[in-house]
Amino acid sequence: MVRVVGDDFKLIVIIVKKNLARRVVKACKKAGAEGGTVLPGRGTGTHDTGSIFGVKVEPKKEIIFCLAQNEIVSRVLSKVRASVRLDKPGTGIAFVLNSKSICGIAHLLDQSKSSSTNS
Repeated sequence: MVRVVGDDFKLIVIIVKKNLARRVVKACKKAGAEGGTVLPGRGTGTHDTGSIFGVKVEPKKEIIFCLAQNEIVSRVLSKVRASVRLDKPGTGIAFVLNSKSICGIAHLLDQSKSSSTNS
């Protein structure tokens, strides 16, 4: 079943240098999220250019998707920023996307439903 959740959940996307994903997921969990999904990627940002012996280097990245309840998004972003120093140039980026319809996380959807009916 697909459930329309309105603004109850957000998708946090974090893109960092290779080998930092474990630290990011750990920070997400410390902030109250259940975890994340890690995908490999390659970067082409302004801090990622370079070459070795004339061969262009495309730095490897890790992309982390973390679905979090709206109430903890700021806390998750704050913990992630601190854990991998996202305020330092060239380290990575994090941004939040709205998630209007969700399926496959029944345990979180049940929690969200019961907390909204108890309010």
